[in-house]
Amino acid sequence: MKVLVTGGAGYIGSHVVRQLGEAGHDIVVFDNLSTGYRWAVTYGELVVGDLADDAAIEAVFRAHDFEAVLHFAANIVVPESVANPLKYYSNNTRNTLNLLKAVERHRVPYLVFSSTAAVYGMPAQTVLTEDLPLAPINPYGASKMMSERMIMDLAASSALNYVILRYFNVAGANPEGLLGQATPEATHLIKVACECVTGTRDGMSVFGTDYDTRDGTCIRDYIHVEDLAKAHVMALDYMASGGESEVFNCGYGRGFTVREVIDVVREQSGVEFAVTETGRRAGDPAALMADNQRITGKLGWKPDYDNLDVIVSTALNWERIWQERRSGESR
Repeated sequence: MKVLVTGGAGYIGSHVVRQLGEAGHDIVVFDNLSTGYRWAVTYGELVVGDLADDAAIEAVFRAHDFEAVLHFAANIVVPESVANPLKYYSNNTRNTLNLLKAVERHRVPYLVFSSTAAVYGMPAQTVLTEDLPLAPINPYGASKMMSERMIMDLAASSALNYVILRYFNVAGANPEGLLGQATPEATHLIKVACECVTGTRDGMSVFGTDYDTRDGTCIRDYIHVEDLAKAHVMALDYMASGGESEVFNCGYGRGFTVREVIDVVREQSGVEFAVTETGRRAGDPAALMADNQRITGKLGWKPDYDNLDVIVSTALNWERIWQERRSGESR
């Protein structure tokens, strides 16, 4: 297909672009490079532009006859969304609306949307199905929920088919070290721990040690970025084969505690970095894991990297590569 990938120079988008390219798709990446990088676009054409710019969006749609759009471009830091909610409603919700207007005008038949488990809020159960009521507790989750609703409503009034993928905790990197998370001031646990290993950070914090879990710290479902990328490629195949619009959780259905993750990073690196234990953060559930029966059943998706040791080893390998690259650039 001829595909547009918004945010394709970022962490997850770049992994998806690489897999799309290897699958033979014709790709145009649209990215403002606020958190992405030119070098991360390994296939297709990069158009530097912003989804707040209607003219720039229209120009790229007029220049190409897209059959599908994969929409990643967004801000994703939960604490920042609480401190600056309008930034999130502008960049995530309004800019999705801008993109959807172009999708409607140009009659693009397929859309894959990057969403999040944050749309569920703090449900009573720990293993989450796609049919749970959406009740986000922060502007980030709310901005994504609103985007989901706009996509669904547009599809109900047009010929658009969509797949919405609700990510759980994305981690790891390309096993060959070609791509990885290079986001400035990242907040993801495994990324932060790997930065402690390489000395990019002096230490890290554990927020809450009194949860009702096996060691008192939060449990999360960590999914390798390559498995997540594969879900996007399969989502396009699914729709092209006549699959109906659908929402899929993206996770492994099992989780690890914060302490367990830190222990694996320490074991694999041999580095005893500083960890400070502090109080809970507001809005952190004790445990969140994905019910992934729908994506495995309907897409036939099967993970290749469902192993915390593999996730951590690829993340550590990338962090060392990335630190060396940055130190080389500064010399």
